[in-house]
Amino acid sequence: MNDSPTLHDLPGKQLLPGMDSPLRKLVSIVTPCYNEAENVEILVERIRNACAAFPQHDYEHILIDNASTDDTVARIKRMAAADSRVKLIVNVRNFGHVRSPYHAFLQARGDAVIAMASDLQDPPEMIVEFVRHWEAGFKVVIGVKPKSREAPLMFLVRRMYYRGLGKISEIPLIENFTGFGLYDREVVEVVRKIDDRDVYFRGLVADLGYARAEIPFTQPRRERGVTKNNFYILYDHAMLGITSHSKLPLRLATFSGFVLSLISLLIALGYLVAKLLFWDRFSLGTAPLVIGVFFFAAVQLFFVGILGEYIGAIHTQLHKRPLVIEKERVNFDNTPPAD
Repeated sequence: MNDSPTLHDLPGKQLLPGMDSPLRKLVSIVTPCYNEAENVEILVERIRNACAAFPQHDYEHILIDNASTDDTVARIKRMAAADSRVKLIVNVRNFGHVRSPYHAFLQARGDAVIAMASDLQDPPEMIVEFVRHWEAGFKVVIGVKPKSREAPLMFLVRRMYYRGLGKISEIPLIENFTGFGLYDREVVEVVRKIDDRDVYFRGLVADLGYARAEIPFTQPRRERGVTKNNFYILYDHAMLGITSHSKLPLRLATFSGFVLSLISLLIALGYLVAKLLFWDRFSLGTAPLVIGVFFFAAVQLFFVGILGEYIGAIHTQLHKRPLVIEKERVNFDNTPPAD
């Protein structure tokens, strides 16, 4: 690895004595891992090959392990011992699919930071195209997946969710975007200042509003290992997206309460009039009462749950707990974690 200082190491775009060109820039690639022993070696190799296409820049590859139970950490350590550009953060426990990658993103020191998954469904070869667009002046370069080779039903469900979220969001969100992309140092510093503990990153990118380049790709099928996205994780991420970027569910609860109250009042008045006009022949019975009680109870519980999701999001922010607690670092030269 070239040991010369990078542009990020020195204030401003300075020149070293005797140099006629600006300092080499650093590109950071960040990949979160959890039980990806079958993929990490291939991932590191493909990223190394991709980065060889821009020798004018240096690069570092940061892998953050979320307390894997297989030999993912051991394999990464072997690669880090052979290549100082491979860096490792190991968490003391599993801090979830949001906090861990976000923490690693904030640790990157590059002039550009590339966020991508470690399951090889984000093709490492696209890094070359990302860097070219960054060199052309784009501060945000993202990969969007209009097509995917994953299970058709799952892809359809995801697509319907993101399309629905885009319609109720207060800002225009990016369809078929998972967070895979390149972000200039300026963007990273803005994200750092936001200090969000439970960030919906793909929505945040759209919210910041930077001009971006979108590069379409067909998402490949996972070939090795098992996906960690169970129902709870998918639900958690879906609710995070809704509570982060839309107040529509809360307003829907208020509007529905008003409409149902009005309907209930009209029905009650109708029954009262019918009873007064046909006192001896009209019998209310228990069925309408039972159905009405269960219906309104179900509606109340549903909207109490929606309200609870928003309160839970506020609760998470107020705690101000650290994103992760690190167990160890490899190839970071003992640099302390960034806030």
